[in-house]
Amino acid sequence: MRKVLAIAFVLLCLGGKALAQLPSVTLKDINGKTVRTDTLSNGGKPFIIDFFATWCKPCNRELKAIHEVYPDWQEETGVKLIAVSIDQAQNINKVKPMVDEQGWEYEVLLDPNGDFKRALGIQMIPYVLIVDGKGNIVYKHNGYTDGAENELIEKVRELVK
Repeated sequence: MRKVLAIAFVLLCLGGKALAQLPSVTLKDINGKTVRTDTLSNGGKPFIIDFFATWCKPCNRELKAIHEVYPDWQEETGVKLIAVSIDQAQNINKVKPMVDEQGWEYEVLLDPNGDFKRALGIQMIPYVLIVDGKGNIVYKHNGYTDGAENELIEKVRELVK
């Protein structure tokens, strides 16, 4: 109990700004390659993790909106986006065709059992994380409204200053 109180005190002193690392979960990408989530990186630059599903309309609107500005984001900040599909096993075969049809050049991981999502405590999608160049989760956002991608790139710009 003392440890819990001590940790809570430290977190309060940090103003809730405790930096979390990515949990270690083994997933596959859309080409079948195994990926450990705690090794995700972008060569010392920030990256965005966007949880989505093929059936989630706000998720798809968000990824489409980002797709339109993604080359500019990459050129300006070097950021990369990793899209994580939470489609269940029976729908997993819909992910790659949708990604190809949309022309998304994101790295796409498959989380059909929700292991990565659960390890991060994510309840609802779309859900976006920004991870800094050191692997710390520095921003979290749930839901999507048109234009919300502008807040994402602003947070990334703050990290690369």
